[in-house]
Amino acid sequence: MINFKKIIKSFKLRDELNPKVWDNPEDAEDSKLKKNIREKLMEITENFIDYLGDDIFVEDIVLTGSLANYNWSEFSDFDLHVIVDYQQYEDEMETFKKLFDARKYIFNENHDIKIYGYDVELYVQDSEEPHTSTGLYSVLNDKWISVPKNDFPEVDEKILTKKINCWVEKINNAIKDSNGEKLETLKSKLKDYRKSGLDKEGEFSYENLVFKFLRRSGHIEKLLDEINKSLDKKLSIEQHLSE
Repeated sequence: MINFKKIIKSFKLRDELNPKVWDNPEDAEDSKLKKNIREKLMEITENFIDYLGDDIFVEDIVLTGSLANYNWSEFSDFDLHVIVDYQQYEDEMETFKKLFDARKYIFNENHDIKIYGYDVELYVQDSEEPHTSTGLYSVLNDKWISVPKNDFPEVDEKILTKKINCWVEKINNAIKDSNGEKLETLKSKLKDYRKSGLDKEGEFSYENLVFKFLRRSGHIEKLLDEINKSLDKKLSIEQHLSE
């Protein structure tokens, strides 16, 4: 389990964008993605689009998340979103959403792509879907869509810690009980909890920071693993070889 305080400290805002990633990082308005990084991200995305396996019209390729903002840390990754208008699939829209989501998961699981030590994670996003991040950079067009601002209020560590401890206790108790239904309910509640924070106050909401902590600390992974174990047990028939 990663050190508690180390994760909490990673939520603090920096004075500039990540200098490994950006030219002119001290001034977001005039900053540009480093040429070699942009070229590599384009190459990675082209491979990802090929893996999706269908002719799709891509509207944009967007870098978002902490590496396109002032809250970057050692836990950051290159959060790449391939923007697609699902309306192009007409009646098969939901089918293609599920297909691309599954292929995205397999691609990310089967590849360990890093740039300067940061993981590269790829997603397919509907062009109609709103984005909650304040920093959005078009890798395709090499320009900001939404310039990040370094004017968010400081995180109150006492409040954040209290909220984190509450969810850690919930997850630990659910895992201890090993009740599949309760585990799934908690997973849904956590998803709704994060969404409410993003809708209300954006990526720097306490709800989203709690979610990020639980992901970085390994608690969400433990929860998902326990859900899978519970399902495996439910679908299995116990029998000794000697019977």
